[in-house]
Amino acid sequence: MRRVLALALGFVALAAASQSPLQRRVVRDVLEYFHGRGSVLFLFREHSLEGAVERQDSSGTFVQLRVNLVQTNCRKRAQRTQNCKAVENRRKPACLACYKFDNSDVPKVLDKYHNCGPSHHLAVKEIKQRDEAECRAVEEAGKSTDVLYLPGMFAFSRGMPA
Repeated sequence: MRRVLALALGFVALAAASQSPLQRRVVRDVLEYFHGRGSVLFLFREHSLEGAVERQDSSGTFVQLRVNLVQTNCRKRAQRTQNCKAVENRRKPACLACYKFDNSDVPKVLDKYHNCGPSHHLAVKEIKQRDEAECRAVEEAGKSTDVLYLPGMFAFSRGMPA
């Protein structure tokens, strides 16, 4: 049993090491978001990461992750959380997270979207379509448009003849 646990912890450490700094930031933010919900009584931690996408363009970096969580034996309000062990056969929710960061030295979040629920919940066709649409909108955040707006003036379209 201890070998299996050590092996599982090794995989988690390896997965965390292969994540980019922005992906680790998204995972931390997702856990904070998930624990902020009133219905969550126990602490959860990252179990696995699926479908990590990271794309960079002129407007910033888009990160999309599906984070599978696992419930621990520690209460959410516990003072010490270092020794929290995963509880087998308990809730294992999944969170889809889409983030758009700007290109600054300390990336700021331009837009984000979360959806957390039971893992089968995210596979429902209608929810999946909504998630895809929301993530596309997040990815488009910060992109310049073809319209130039100046304070106190009407909007003029670039490239149109005078």
